Amino acid sequence: MRSWPFRGRRHGQAHGVLYTVLSRFSGPDGGGSHRRGDHRSRTVGEPPVSRPDALLALVLVTALAFDFTNGFHDTANAMATSIATGALRPRVAVAVAGVFNLVGAFLSVRVAETVSGGLVDDAQVSLMMIFAGLTGGILWNVFTWFLGLPSSSTHALLGGLIGAVWVGAGESAVFFGAVFGKVILPALLSPVVGCLLALAGICLVRLVVRDPDRGPAARAFRIGQIGSASLVALAHGTNDAQKTMGVMTLALISGGVLAHGSPPPLWVVLTAGAAIALGTYCGGWRIIRTMGTRLTDIRPAQGFVAETAATAVILGSSRLGFPLSTTQVCSGSILGVGLVRGLSAVRWRIAGRIALSWVLTLPSAAAIGGGCAAVAGRGVPGVALVAAATVTATVWLAHRARRRPVTPDNVNDPFG
Repeated sequence: MRSWPFRGRRHGQAHGVLYTVLSRFSGPDGGGSHRRGDHRSRTVGEPPVSRPDALLALVLVTALAFDFTNGFHDTANAMATSIATGALRPRVAVAVAGVFNLVGAFLSVRVAETVSGGLVDDAQVSLMMIFAGLTGGILWNVFTWFLGLPSSSTHALLGGLIGAVWVGAGESAVFFGAVFGKVILPALLSPVVGCLLALAGICLVRLVVRDPDRGPAARAFRIGQIGSASLVALAHGTNDAQKTMGVMTLALISGGVLAHGSPPPLWVVLTAGAAIALGTYCGGWRIIRTMGTRLTDIRPAQGFVAETAATAVILGSSRLGFPLSTTQVCSGSILGVGLVRGLSAVRWRIAGRIALSWVLTLPSAAAIGGGCAAVAGRGVPGVALVAAATVTATVWLAHRARRRPVTPDNVNDPFG
């Protein structure tokens, strides 16, 4: 098993990597004379940008921007049920989630290592491809946030990256066997496992507790939700924050800063954890409303069980190094606790829209990422066009969302 990347010799390497990235901007040749491994040939599809260091910086900033969207897009994973049952006030809930997301980012790097070298051939990946993949993930995240759909940020990121690498370097650069085994198969199984585990858990609660939805039992479960929701946020940090760490590490490998197979340096873990924590604190209220009130009516006992089941599944996948969709796990768990009251307790139209977004996310993000790669591959103008289009689309959707705002004050109104 690979050693923790912050100890001993690797700790010094982490600071050395940061120094290398920063020092290149003041190198004597202005084009990266300090690059480690200059013998590496230019990867297929990398645009002839005159200052590759500027492209590396752009990729790292874009990765953190994606991590921010991941945070506010997936806040609902941890806190939707606690907000819906009144266990936590909305602003307090997102603050708690932000803190635990940051802590979770430091607990493991196995998912990050899977993303940085387990799904694509890092020797064939260029900075342009990574940039295009990230823009594909950002655009899909913002679009589904606008619709209030809890789609998978994981599959948006991985789909964008796979599409961009496929277009830029060819299908040989994508390890489709690993994509199926570590992305698609867990995507099919995780919501089912989460649903069944939550359903079994709520049935057990009803056997042990006579009336879990009223009186002292309800108050106890509401208090327990504070802990269970915090654990979901912690688990989310161990899985989702690492995906951006993996992409940033892949960018540093492609830029010649890190050797192939290197783990994420300390500063990468710190910045990625901070970005997802900040995004979480901003709160994706539109998606929180969907998961907390529109899919099914959640009560304290159900919220506690759903969060506990989701935590178990997510932490298990993080231990195995699977880049799991926490959105799918949490949605499946909420569906499971709703089913205990019968099929009519679930709003199947909303569930169908969520399931459709899951099916569309990976191929749609791949198509967007591939399109961005084709445009960005034309050089500096192409990269600038993709960046400008991403910013414009994000601002436009955010402006449109303000016409029917969802805020902490109305987030528990399911049809407002």
